[in-house]
Amino acid sequence: MALLSTFKRVLKGMLVPTAFLAVSGYFAWHAVHGERGLMAREKRQADIVAARAELARSEAERDAMERRVVGLRGERLDRDQLEERARSLLNMVGRDEVIIPYGPERRLY
Repeated sequence: MALLSTFKRVLKGMLVPTAFLAVSGYFAWHAVHGERGLMAREKRQADIVAARAELARSEAERDAMERRVVGLRGERLDRDQLEERARSLLNMVGRDEVIIPYGPERRLY
């Protein structure tokens, strides 16, 4: 009987630390692996870096297009660019020009 009461006393003494350890472990695991944990944060950071790279590429492409459009309109008309565009659309060349054909996968612009 004394052994049983000693066992109950030890078990009651271990109950609170065990519960605390279990709750702490639960929160620690979710702090690392959870939906808003450290691993998810690293993935979000990688997604942000990729999105910023895509944004920079898109902005550079847009700027290049804007430069081409500015040359074709307004008071300052770029004659070389206008001639290049007209020849491309009308499929015309001069007598002293050489044509170098490109395949559809090797477009110039």
